[in-house]
Amino acid sequence: MIVRRRWAAAATTAILISAALSHPDPAAARTAADATPITLTATETALVRVQLRDQAQLDRLVAAGADLANRPRARDGRILADLVLTGAQLADLTAQGATATQIVQRAGDGSRHYADSVRAAQARTAAGLRAPAAGQRTTAAAAVDTLAVQQAYWWTTGGQTFLQAQVATTATDDPDVEVTVSWRSADGATGSFPLYRFEDSGEYQYHYALPQPVPSRPVQLTATSSLGGVSRAVTPALWPNAAPPPLPAGYQKDFIDAYLTPVDIQARIRRLARQYRDLVDVVDLPNRTQGYRRTAVAYLGDPAAAAVVVESVRFGDQGMNGVQVRTVDPGRPRRALTVGYRDRVLTVTLATDAAGKTVSTTDDVAAAINARQANRFRATVEDGSTGLPMPVAGPARLDDGLQGTEVPTRPWTVQALRLGVHRDGSRVGVLAYSQEHAREWATPLVTLEFAERMLANSRTDPATRELLEQVDVFVIPTVNPDGANYSFNDYNMQRKNLVNHCTGAARDPRYRTSWGVDVNRNYTVGSYFDGYVGASANCLSGTYAGTAELSEAESGNVIALARAHPNIKFAMNVHSFGGYFMWPPGAYRADGRITLPRPSTDESTLFLNSARRIVGAIATERGTVTWPSQTGPVADVLYSAAGNSADQLYYELGIFAWDFEVGNDRWNPATGEWEGVGFQPPFDEAHGESQEYAGGLVELVRVARDHAAAETATG
Repeated sequence: MIVRRRWAAAATTAILISAALSHPDPAAARTAADATPITLTATETALVRVQLRDQAQLDRLVAAGADLANRPRARDGRILADLVLTGAQLADLTAQGATATQIVQRAGDGSRHYADSVRAAQARTAAGLRAPAAGQRTTAAAAVDTLAVQQAYWWTTGGQTFLQAQVATTATDDPDVEVTVSWRSADGATGSFPLYRFEDSGEYQYHYALPQPVPSRPVQLTATSSLGGVSRAVTPALWPNAAPPPLPAGYQKDFIDAYLTPVDIQARIRRLARQYRDLVDVVDLPNRTQGYRRTAVAYLGDPAAAAVVVESVRFGDQGMNGVQVRTVDPGRPRRALTVGYRDRVLTVTLATDAAGKTVSTTDDVAAAINARQANRFRATVEDGSTGLPMPVAGPARLDDGLQGTEVPTRPWTVQALRLGVHRDGSRVGVLAYSQEHAREWATPLVTLEFAERMLANSRTDPATRELLEQVDVFVIPTVNPDGANYSFNDYNMQRKNLVNHCTGAARDPRYRTSWGVDVNRNYTVGSYFDGYVGASANCLSGTYAGTAELSEAESGNVIALARAHPNIKFAMNVHSFGGYFMWPPGAYRADGRITLPRPSTDESTLFLNSARRIVGAIATERGTVTWPSQTGPVADVLYSAAGNSADQLYYELGIFAWDFEVGNDRWNPATGEWEGVGFQPPFDEAHGESQEYAGGLVELVRVARDHAAAETATG
C-alpha cells in the first residue's frame, strides 16, 4: 500500500556517499547555528541545499526515494545534499538533526524567472535593442599507509585562485584515516585543508575536498595522513590548460534573450530552416510523443473520509474533461448496485438493505465501474479507503488537471536541426541534444545558441564556414517536449515525461507530479533491466526506468537519429545543474561496484584531452571552470545512472558520447561557500550558461574535425 506521507518520488537511487567527519569546522557550525532558519510552508516545494547530520541520514534518504538533484558533497566535515523537498519533509529532516543552508529554488521560481525573462526580452525589443539578426552580428591495522596524489589542479576564476586535490590511501579499510593537504604558493604563502573520504556503493574511492581558495598560484602540494603516510611533493597543474582559438572581430553570438518553451523552440526551428535553406534540414524524428495530455480524473467521495478515484480511459482533451460522476441513494430497500452513463454523467446507484440503508463499499463501487464501464472509465479505491462504506457523493467533474491553455494537446513530433554544407553523410557527424529532463530549462538555450552561432557566423567567419564544410551537425533542442510543457505550465520541478505507467493506488491524483518515465534511464546499455544501479522500477520514482528498455518515444528518437546517421561519431547530452563534464562508463552493478567496460587507453585519452579543450572553451566566456573532480566518467564523478543515453551511444553505436551538467556552483566570497544555481535560475544566470556552454559545443565540433582529419592522415 502507498502510504499517505511519502517522499516525492524522484529518486537518484543507490548513491552511497561516505564522508569522514573527523575535521568539524567550529566556525561553520556557529554560522549555521546563528543563521536565520530556512523554512517552507508544509505544502511548499523547493530545491534546498541541506547539511545532513551524518551518513546514516543520507542512506535513509536514498532508501526512501529522496529527490537528489546531484551527488552529495563533503565540505569541512559536513555532508551537503541538494534535495527537492516539501515543507513537511524539510521539517522532518530538521527534527532529525539536518540543517537547511540554502533555498536554491522554490517551486514557483521557475515560472517567475520565465515570465521575467519574457518581459525583459519584450522590453529590449520595444527599446530597439533586439538581438542581432543572423548575418548581422591498504589495511586499517597498518601503522603507516601510502598516499598517492591522483589530482592536484589550480585555476583562477573571477579573480580568485582555487586549488583542488584528490588523494588515495592504501589504508582503504580504515574509515577513520584522516588525510590533510599542505600547499605553498608562488608568493611564499602556505596553508592546509582536510580531505574527506569518498565511498561509492560501499567501495572506497579516494579522499577529496571541494575547490579551496588560495592567495596565488600554488607551486607545491603534499598530503599526509593520520597513520603517518606522506605523499611525494607534487606541483599542481593548471586546469584545464587549454583555450580555443580567439574569436574574430565581428563574431556573432548572444541569440538567446528569454527562456524558451517547446512551442517557442518549435517556432525557432522553423525560422532557422527558412533563414538558412542552404545549410539546414529539419529532421522529423520517427516517434511522436504522447503530447501535453493526461486522462481526466476525479475523487468520487471525500479523500479525507472515503473515496474512489474515477479516471477516464481516453485523455481529458478527447471529450472527457467535464464529465461528471456521482453516487446516489435509490431511496428504496433491497436495491442492487448499478452503474449507468448518460449525457456525460456516470451515475452509481448504491445498493440498499431491507431497511433501505445504503450498503455498498468503496471496493464494491470501484469493481462495478470497472466491470460495467471499462471502455470509458477505470476506478481504484483511494489509498486508505479500502472497505469503507461508500457515501452518497457528487457530482464531481473529471479533469486532466493541465494548466497550459496555449499548449497544443496533440501528439508531438520531436524535431532535430541538421546543419552543414554537406548533409549527406560524407562528413563526420556531431550530435548535441538537450532537455531529456523537463525541468532543465537552460539546456535548450545552450543547444539553440550553439546552432545559431554556427549558422550566422558561417556567413561572415571563414573558420566557422570551414567547420560546417567539414562536420555534419545534428541538434535536438528538446528531447522531452511533453514533460517540458508540464514543467513550464503545471509543476516547475517535473523531471520525467508525461506517460503514466502507474497502476492501482499509484494513479491517485495526489501523485500527479510524480508520474512519468525518466527518459535518461530508459536506454538499453547498462540498464536497470540488466541489473545496473541508478534507476527504479517504482513508477513514482524520479528515476523510473519505464516498462522496458526504449519503451518511450523520447528515448527511441535519440537512438533512431543516431542509427539513421552512422557518420555521427561524437555526441553531447546537455543536462543541468552542478557543473560536470562526463563520459562512459555511466553505470555499475552494486555488488563490487562493477562498471560497464572501461574505454581503452587511447579512447580514455581522447575523452580527457577533448574534455580539457571543451572545458577551456567554456571558461573563456565568463571564467566558469568545471572542476577536475567533476570531470571524468559518470560512474566515477557523479553516480551510477543505469540506462543512460551516452552509454548506449558509446557501447552500442561506437559514438564518443559526453554529458554536460551546466549551471556550475558559484563561489560566494562573502560566505566562503560554493552555492548552487538550480534548474531554472534567474534568466541572467541561464543566459550566461547558454553562452559559455554553446562555446563548449563549438569546440566539440573542432574536436570532431581534428579527429576525422587525424584518422584520414593515418588511414
